[in-house]
Amino acid sequence: MTAGITLETDWQRALGVRPSASAVIFDRRRRLLLQQRSDGGQWGLPGGSVEIGESVSQAVIREVREETGLEVGVRRLIGVYSEPDRQIVRYPDGNVWHYVNLCFECVVRGGQLTTCDETLALRWVELPRLPATLLPNHRIRIRDARSRRVAAFVR
Repeated sequence: MTAGITLETDWQRALGVRPSASAVIFDRRRRLLLQQRSDGGQWGLPGGSVEIGESVSQAVIREVREETGLEVGVRRLIGVYSEPDRQIVRYPDGNVWHYVNLCFECVVRGGQLTTCDETLALRWVELPRLPATLLPNHRIRIRDARSRRVAAFVR
C-alpha cells in the first residue's frame, strides 16, 4: 500500500474509466483554493467523479459544494485531461482508476469554507507558493488555467 495517491504506470491495473470534473477557483487577489485530501494527504483541486444523471458542470458545482462549502458558478472550460500517463491513479487503498477529467475555472457565488470527511484542510495559496505535495496532474491543470488561453486544452 502506498502513502498517498500516485500515478499508475500499468494501465491494465485500472478498474475502469471514470468521468470527473475539477475546479480552479481564484479569489480577488488571484490566490488559488486548494484542498488537502483525506484519501492521501496531498493537496489538489476540489473535484470528483460525475454521478449518473448529472452533467459535468453540475458535477463540478456539487463537488465544490461538498468538499469546500462554497457555491460556485462555472466560468470556462480549462481543459480535458485523459492521457494515461497522467490520469491513471492508484489510491492508498490499492484501487486504480483511469480518470477523464474536465477542469473548469469557477467563480465563488456564496457559501463559507468548511471541511468534510474528504477534506482535511482548505487554503488560499499564492501561485508561486504551491505546496510540494500538490498532485502532479493537478499542477498541469493549474498551469493551463494560468495561461488564460481561450481554447480549452486537450491533454
